[in-house]
Amino acid sequence: MNAVPGWTPITKVDNIPLREGRAVTVGDSEIAIFHLEDRYLTIENKCPHKGGPLCDGIVSGTTVVCPLHGQRFDLETGMPVLASQPGCVAIFPTRVENGVIFVDLGGACKAGEEVAA
Repeated sequence: MNAVPGWTPITKVDNIPLREGRAVTVGDSEIAIFHLEDRYLTIENKCPHKGGPLCDGIVSGTTVVCPLHGQRFDLETGMPVLASQPGCVAIFPTRVENGVIFVDLGGACKAGEEVAA
């Protein structure tokens, strides 16, 4: 795995089944990586409502359902699907190179914030 500044190699793509998420702890951050049809998306693994592990939620399209209370989050934006529900989760730039998933932990972004360059 070739390290690129800002990008952390996380795991091989084969370790994350289709339409499922997996938790990964990197330093002080716990993230959840999800495998969608043709891409991987990474979000903060903690629901802002009750701290539920989003990696264990059911994935439907580009959303994940918190396993503790059913709040749904958009995996592309980190926003709750229902605007009336408070809180959002951070999203992280994610890419795949040679079968390895890389995440830019310094590029975390919450809705309404700009992604770090």
